[in-house]
Amino acid sequence: MNKSIRKAAVIGSGIMGSGIAAHLANVGIPCLLLDRLPKELTDDEVTKGYTLEHPTVRNRLAVEAIGKLSKNMPSPLYDVAFADRITPGNLEDDLSRISEVDWVIEVVVENLQVKKELLSKVERYWKPGTIVSSNTSGISIQEMVADCSEPFQKCFLGTHFFNPPRYMKLLEIIPGTKTDPEIVQQMKIFGENVLGKGVVLAKDTPNFIANRIGTYGLLITLQEMLKKGFTVEEVDAVTGPAMGRPKSATFRTLDLVGLDTFIHVADNVYVNIADEMEREAFAVPDALTNMVAKGWLGEKSGQGFYVKRKGANGSEILSLDLSSMAYSPQKKVTSGSLEAAKLAKGARGKTKALIAAGDHYSELAWNILKQVLIYSAEKVGEIANSIHEIDEAMKWGFNWELGPFETWDAIGLVRSVERMEKEGLTVPTWVKEWIAQGNESFYKKEKGTLFVVSEQSYKQVEQPPEIISLSNLKEQNKIVKGNDGASLIDLGDGVACLEFHSPNNAIGADILTMIQQSLVEVRSNFEGMIIANQGRNFCVGANIMLLLMEAQDEEWDEIDGIIRLFQNTMYKVKRFEKPVVAAPHRMTLGGGVEACMPADQVIASAETYYGLVEVGVGLIPAGGGCKELAMRVSQRVGHPEADLQPYMNQVFETVGMAKVSTSGHDAQKLGYLRPTDRIIANQDHLIYEAKQAVLRMSRAGYEPIPEEKIRVAGSEGKAVLQLGAIGMRESGYISDHDLLIAKKLAHVLAGGDVPAGTLVTEQYMLDLEREAFLSLCGEAKTQQRMQHMLTTGKALRN
Repeated sequence: MNKSIRKAAVIGSGIMGSGIAAHLANVGIPCLLLDRLPKELTDDEVTKGYTLEHPTVRNRLAVEAIGKLSKNMPSPLYDVAFADRITPGNLEDDLSRISEVDWVIEVVVENLQVKKELLSKVERYWKPGTIVSSNTSGISIQEMVADCSEPFQKCFLGTHFFNPPRYMKLLEIIPGTKTDPEIVQQMKIFGENVLGKGVVLAKDTPNFIANRIGTYGLLITLQEMLKKGFTVEEVDAVTGPAMGRPKSATFRTLDLVGLDTFIHVADNVYVNIADEMEREAFAVPDALTNMVAKGWLGEKSGQGFYVKRKGANGSEILSLDLSSMAYSPQKKVTSGSLEAAKLAKGARGKTKALIAAGDHYSELAWNILKQVLIYSAEKVGEIANSIHEIDEAMKWGFNWELGPFETWDAIGLVRSVERMEKEGLTVPTWVKEWIAQGNESFYKKEKGTLFVVSEQSYKQVEQPPEIISLSNLKEQNKIVKGNDGASLIDLGDGVACLEFHSPNNAIGADILTMIQQSLVEVRSNFEGMIIANQGRNFCVGANIMLLLMEAQDEEWDEIDGIIRLFQNTMYKVKRFEKPVVAAPHRMTLGGGVEACMPADQVIASAETYYGLVEVGVGLIPAGGGCKELAMRVSQRVGHPEADLQPYMNQVFETVGMAKVSTSGHDAQKLGYLRPTDRIIANQDHLIYEAKQAVLRMSRAGYEPIPEEKIRVAGSEGKAVLQLGAIGMRESGYISDHDLLIAKKLAHVLAGGDVPAGTLVTEQYMLDLEREAFLSLCGEAKTQQRMQHMLTTGKALRN
């Protein structure tokens, strides 16, 4: 990189501007947030006697935007305290301060003239070499700076974030004709390594990649619906998970985006392209413009294609009939093709089953898909250099499970092209030439290496070293040993990875057995081990279905055995003579947290939702979770005369209320992660970073963690904890069964009925955990909670 980006300025404090500022703050980059001056006073400002010249008034727009960050849900911030990294200001008083920053991002209204005028002002205070970019969703990058100097143009490019910036993976980088290639590469690396984004390079064409293809697809869907008379809910049933798309499908997506915003994005293509046939595809149907005229903009106005209304039986969601423009209760949508898609495995299988079924919903899916695939193929070379970039953009920007060319491969490239041509469609010449060479797919995999068509030959898809694919390593026969629940994989350089792959990565005897076998293998043949996987979630906890069955059959010895196995396995991980690093991501619950706690270090994805949630199923943590938290309190307080109680109260509340972190940083705040644990923004880099951590420890001369005793709060501390729980019961906040669980949790965390300050062993604490867990398993209400969780996926508070 030419120069580190240590400070930034965001101009425009609307939803996107403040969201980008928040994400910069998330990754530790302080930034200025500037906006225009207010034109009139609020009632509150009038009451206080302020004028438009008062500093508080002049900065009001940015100040209010920062204030909303801590209230918005889902939160744009990893930690609400990170809002302090954002400094509010205004364009009149503070624009000169952009000379202090390394990156200036323009996020003002989508109007070319407004952007040109702003950028000319920015150039007056611009320090040569400072990167300047626009977050435009589709306006020409080069036209914005046509009147600026050449040195400024060299440092200018498009950086298009998707909303919300924290959560959406895609960052499109769009160079202008004069943008310095080194700056493009610098921003790509910065976007991936620091911001944690999936970066694609787009060409400076209307709407770039994802919005060009995505908007086309949504409009084609609308046209097919209106032509054939399908309902809103029918279209959403077809264009959601059945087609490898998100649950929001078509119309829930439009409601979320906002119909006015969508029309603006569609119009940007319509106005800026010359091809009449393509322009026609981007013509917005009258039904949409009528809805916007009525103020039916979607979620932000309270109604769009769907509306929530209160009825006699409570709230229900109604759908819009576009022919009558009236709302009515939704009708259940089912058919052979939808059932076939539901039963098929994976997005490839589902899409193929949907298209092949042959009923009217299958026909709708085909009629949408065939046009999107052909359009995507027509745009290769125009909006992006490669089909891989188009596929990644659609997956990261629109949450498709498969990009258009991956979808084409899934349904059968050769067969589908024959069908398209039979139906009178014109397939791009390059696709037909590719097939004529004897190729049957755009992608192919050989020994874990991915190849993609490029200029009529297969080229390897280059991946940075920070991206390690476990599935590719398995295809390269790197599995050292494995069973149904987990595998030990050789990552190279003397580091092994223990991968969970049971259903939902739930922990059972198979995973625990494999952990113990892996320790034996690593002891002899590796420098250390990481615990990681690349499933949708790291681990949702222990296998409660098996646990419930054993409890209902009163197989107490079986339950005792599995808990002892869990505890002993985690203890062996903690005392292992070689370094172990855990790398959790996304949902990491219950036993998943306990599997990470014994590791020498946890390297977590920023998007890790981490918590000991056992009380939700009527239990307490018994895989070492209570013991580890009690030990951390003991270590934190340190001095034998210091008071443990304030810290133990916090732990009791966190576990007793089954708190789950909203981010990796929040997990540190809750005490689940230690100050020495690390959080990284790019989930794709987790395994690489964990591997490097193992190697650093090994090279530094790793020493295993010695056994230590835990100073506990004892019977006095237990009484304080239980008193708090009794108060909550008397106030009606918890049930009698909640109180029972809370009392047992207090007993374990406080170290049982020993004097305050007593030093106890880890095994003593594990025995307390196991005894409390077993007694709760025998409670009918706990078994009801487990059954309810398995049936509904939700906690029962009985």
